[in-house]
Amino acid sequence: MASRPHLPQFLIPFLALLCLAPSCAGRRVSVAVYYEALCPFCSSYVVNDLARIFQNGLSSIVDLRLVPFGNGRVSPDGSMTCQHGEDECRLNAIEACVIKLWPDAEHHFPFIYCTEHLALTQKWRAWESCFHETGLASQPVIDCYNSGSGRQLELQNAAETFALQPPNQFVPWVVVNGRPLGDDYTNFEAYICSAYDGELPVACRGKHLAITQHTKASRGDKRNPRELAIVLALCIALWF
Repeated sequence: MASRPHLPQFLIPFLALLCLAPSCAGRRVSVAVYYEALCPFCSSYVVNDLARIFQNGLSSIVDLRLVPFGNGRVSPDGSMTCQHGEDECRLNAIEACVIKLWPDAEHHFPFIYCTEHLALTQKWRAWESCFHETGLASQPVIDCYNSGSGRQLELQNAAETFALQPPNQFVPWVVVNGRPLGDDYTNFEAYICSAYDGELPVACRGKHLAITQHTKASRGDKRNPRELAIVLALCIALWF
């Protein structure tokens, strides 16, 4: 009987590392939400739709970017006007400060949720109560706003919003892995599940079937990284 060839020893750690690499778990899906603080549709989306990913576990596969500015305007002298008045400009800047100070969405989203819930119920002037609700420190945010840093953040958000290609047609404007969802933005979870190239979370069951065939086809015919890891493990086993 012919002897089985041995796998070169130097390849074993390399193949093992491939199976343990982050790519085996899939790359996080980029989700950007362009919105404004006092827009009823934006507030409803944040409270009734976007919040779900923090409840069902989808947030673990998402890199969420919230960009508060929306349909504001910037004059040549740098002054800003907001669609829903000065209160909206102030809240946009406050939320931008919170996002900057606590970059992890798991930390800043509860505050955004709180302020947008108040906006839905026409109680946005009580936004400072969200510090107590979320446990975030108020002074760094107040300092950010009073120092003018909040305004600078809003100018950056304005530039990012104006640079969108294609331009946003309304708010909230939701973009998943660079693809604007347009009118289908409330179906964003299905797009997240379709774009994710790792093992799908339980929350994705059935959701990826809800999107169009064109979107499914756009994922291509590439093999899932988990499948590649299984193939590599089988190859190693066969050599021994």
